Amino acid sequence: MLYREFGQTGWKVSAIGLGTWNIGNQWGEIDDATAFATVRSAIDNGVNLFDCAESYGIPQGLSEQRLGVALTGIRHKVHLVSKIGHWGNRTHQHIPKDSVDNIRLCAHASLYRLRTDWIDALLCHEGDIEDPTIYLEAFEVLKQQGHIRVYGISTNNFEALKRFNANNTCRVVELEYSLLNRDAESQILPYCQEHGIAVLVRGPLAKGLLSGKYSNDTVFTDSVRAKWYKKESKQLKIQNHIATVENLKKTLTPGEEMVTAALGFVISHPVQPVAIPGAKSPEQAATNSKAGDRVLSAEERNNLLNCLESQIDERETAMVGVTE
Repeated sequence: MLYREFGQTGWKVSAIGLGTWNIGNQWGEIDDATAFATVRSAIDNGVNLFDCAESYGIPQGLSEQRLGVALTGIRHKVHLVSKIGHWGNRTHQHIPKDSVDNIRLCAHASLYRLRTDWIDALLCHEGDIEDPTIYLEAFEVLKQQGHIRVYGISTNNFEALKRFNANNTCRVVELEYSLLNRDAESQILPYCQEHGIAVLVRGPLAKGLLSGKYSNDTVFTDSVRAKWYKKESKQLKIQNHIATVENLKKTLTPGEEMVTAALGFVISHPVQPVAIPGAKSPEQAATNSKAGDRVLSAEERNNLLNCLESQIDERETAMVGVTE
């Protein structure tokens, strides 16, 4: 596993972390033993950064609870990231984040579930927030009290990031970035590089699509991906993504080879992101972790992009032919 400087934090973190949304039953039910074994497998394969959120899990908070148990006795050897902002949204029992005390309340609840005295990086989970003042004030209080070490935001919105970093105190940004979604390359990633902000990449495998294991005949039943079928626009987007991945199979074998290439692409960006793919089994965690053994050369990265772009061009040309 490669280890890299994490922005301005002074921490050495693994190039591949573990996203723990998947161990909370929202991506399909798994038992406690499997969840614990998945976390331990990641550790055994060199992972030392774990990402979570207060709202992850059915019931809410289950991901943090399971992660806390799994890290019993070794908490001091890893870095924990969690997020505040979505508690109660799914059950229409949202806790308003309208005061410093309410945010502190949520942070202390996360500390309790994670069985820890501190969270290394606590993030605002409201990606389109217009006024982050309350979060910034609360996070500063939590930092002064020693409950968090640094703070940041999870967002794909460049303007929201700039608002959150108005005081140059944002140390971590979590964003979506993958071979299927390169939007962050235009503004957010260069901004993070310029300001020394550490980058966590969620969705580096596009919610599993970049494993190459799925087709348009696949029907997702987990509570996360089942939402793709509720809007026609989302269905069309996923169909396009699956078509792109189908073409990638001409170059990459589905499974470990494609996963390694997709994760390698992400962690090889010049900003040196940490990818945080999820996993639901020890074997999946081990496979993901292996992608952190090396970065892709500029040539390898460009070859992947060229392959991807040529395949997209072929599909668009074919669609034009059908239309005509």
